[in-house]
Order: sequence, then structure tokens, then C-alpha cells
Amino acid sequence: MDFLKRLAGNVRLMLQRPPRQQYAALCYRIRKKQGQLEILLATSRDTGRWVIPKGWPMPGKKAHQVAEREAYEEAGVKGKAEKEPFGFYHYRKTLSNGFKIPVRVQVHLLEVEDLLKNFPEREARRLEWVSSEEAAQRVNEPELKDLLLQFKERMRTPGPGPLEAKAG
Repeated sequence: MDFLKRLAGNVRLMLQRPPRQQYAALCYRIRKKQGQLEILLATSRDTGRWVIPKGWPMPGKKAHQVAEREAYEEAGVKGKAEKEPFGFYHYRKTLSNGFKIPVRVQVHLLEVEDLLKNFPEREARRLEWVSSEEAAQRVNEPELKDLLLQFKERMRTPGPGPLEAKAG
């Protein structure tokens, strides 16, 4: 029986596809008067759960450029995404045919410079600025929860990071 379980596990691994890749923007701002860090969350179009803007690779665009584009389309924000990824998380995307596929999301930090009133998905989503802790509570994906809390710590500790780069 052990042999059959191992064999079934090996066959499952051989047939399992590697995760598909998406790119995301962790959009943030620092409230000038309070010096408070805020994260922008959006609702997903299909289930209404809280997410960060993300999307599939685009021909001719680098990962951070895709993150910028998704931030504009899904949340109506403009800014420059960092070229280096901040981190990664995984989730299972349900396709229109009902199949669930594994997805690996590469997250890029994006400091919001401009909020637009008109953007492609404004009618399909709700947006909210929240603290890192609140953002971590609202999202479903455990690895994304961890990234949101790690980001708060990164912004709190001195050293190279988004705040120091701006000061120079």
C-alpha cells in the first residue's frame, strides 16, 4: 500500500504544472501630517475579497512595468514601482472553467504619486487606504499577509529603503 501511495504522489508531481507567474504592486503612501504608512487595497472583480493590484505578464514589459500598469488599471494610481521584487506569494486562481491553477506572484513596491478619478476598472472595484496591520488582516493569502507586515517593519527600520531613496 505504501508503494502505491508513493507512486500516486510521484505521478501527481509529474503531471502538476509549475505555477503561472503574475506581477503585483504593493501600493503605499506616507501621510504627510501624521507620517503614517498606508497601503492601498482593492476588491477583486469576481469574489470581492481584498487584494493588491496584480496581473499576467505583458509582451514587451518588464515585471515592475506590469506592476505599474496593473496599479493604474485596477486602482487608478500612478507611481514608479521598484525594479527589484520585494517578495513573492502564492495562491490558487480559479479560472472561468472552474479549474484552479497555482500562481506565483512577484510583488513590487510602488509609492503612489498620483490618484486618478478615472481609470479602467473604477466601476468594478472598491478601494481603501488602510494600515499594514489592517491590510494583513483583510487579505486571504498567508504569504501576502506576511509581506504586508514585513513591509511595515522595513519602513520602520533605518537603512536603504523607499524613504531613504526619496530623501537623497
